[in-house]
Amino acid sequence: MFKDLFRKKIAIVENNKDLHRCLSAFDLVMLGIGCIIGTGIFVLTGIVAANQAGPGVIFSFLIAGFACAFAALSYAELASSIGGCGSAYGYSYVAFGEFIAWMVGWILLLEYGIAIAAVANGWSGYFNNALIAVGLGLPDFLTRPPAQDGIINLPASLIILMIMGLLILGVKQSAKFNAAMVFLKVAAIAIFILIALFHVNPINWSPFLPYGWFDTLPSGKTVGVLAGASIVFFAYIGFDAVSTAAEEAINPQRDLPIGIIGSLIFCTLIYISVSALLTGMLPYTNLNVSSPVAFALQKIGLNSASAIVATGVIAGLTTVMLVLYYALTRIILAMSRDGLLPIKLSNINPRTRTPIKLIIICGLVMSLIAGFVSLGTLAEIVNIGTLSAFTVVCFGVIALRNHGKKNSLTFRNKWHPLVPLMGISACILLMTFLPLATWVRFFSWLLVGILIYFIYSYKNSKLN
Repeated sequence: MFKDLFRKKIAIVENNKDLHRCLSAFDLVMLGIGCIIGTGIFVLTGIVAANQAGPGVIFSFLIAGFACAFAALSYAELASSIGGCGSAYGYSYVAFGEFIAWMVGWILLLEYGIAIAAVANGWSGYFNNALIAVGLGLPDFLTRPPAQDGIINLPASLIILMIMGLLILGVKQSAKFNAAMVFLKVAAIAIFILIALFHVNPINWSPFLPYGWFDTLPSGKTVGVLAGASIVFFAYIGFDAVSTAAEEAINPQRDLPIGIIGSLIFCTLIYISVSALLTGMLPYTNLNVSSPVAFALQKIGLNSASAIVATGVIAGLTTVMLVLYYALTRIILAMSRDGLLPIKLSNINPRTRTPIKLIIICGLVMSLIAGFVSLGTLAEIVNIGTLSAFTVVCFGVIALRNHGKKNSLTFRNKWHPLVPLMGISACILLMTFLPLATWVRFFSWLLVGILIYFIYSYKNSKLN
């Protein structure tokens, strides 16, 4: 039974050749960097330092990166041996069957859709700061959701619609735009690092762990390095988006592992460097702002450098949304092909070779979420969805180790099953540090997914 399901699922992956194979290993690394370096480093670093971890946010990034390293190795193995654009959804289908796959896919819709809206919130903060600097700032009621005494976060809504237009044009055009924006983003980070090296005051690193490793306050809020790790984990979600490009990679068995692992290593080093320098420049209590990197440069009197870095940040957050948006549409495409979502969503435009109808629907929904929901709530929901998906992928490696396409280019980690087991343990541990309210929202989402599966997906499935 298992072999028959595996054969049918692989046949669906290999028979779908509508998407354009045009992405090189370099394109995939750029996609990963474009998606990983974003809100986590430019926004959450300061917020987590101020509210959860202090200068110990460095350890928070190390712990989150450690957990992601095991998940990344698991993703790389499944991406090179199974392929397909469905990422964890497709791997779960082969490993555990349709129902588990549907639930993982449903979680991924939550993860990517909400993540895009969350990044759009961060982008809006930096964009409006840039407008304020030139005397054209928007009024508060157009940059805040109703929960923060506003009407709509207008910049957040509009940037998603602009990215929607870019994705409609085609994946290669989107990849070229992403590479250009990644260059600006990395240049901005390099400028910050070079300046910050000469403005570090070691006194600001004391106390290094003001909140300890983990504690729960009477209000129910969790603090400490481990609590911070469960939040900054949001900064790492981009590497799994690389696996959704399997059907558009020129040589997926070789290039996907390079894209996944290469981008994760590069970004982890950047995160550690920036968080160390940022908390060394200013007392951690001053960093609870929406644009801590630009804010730190302003506080030491370097307004021009702050403006340059802010421009790079805006470009960087744009690439995060672009790659997440791209990944979301490819996951829905895979679910639609299997009949778990309406089949019309998988229609590919013959001219652009992109799922235009699907891109438009996703763009409109996410634009509304970005405009009316605040960043903090969004980030916590994304994290629990991501951690649960990573856990399933690690289990999938154990279940599928002796199956799938194998040749000299297929990536296989040498420490099996230690790597996936460590990934499972690390992800579950980080999930336990998330607030209770986040768990309630997550299980509510799962309940809705179960209802949809038995009402629609089970009856329309191609493989059932």
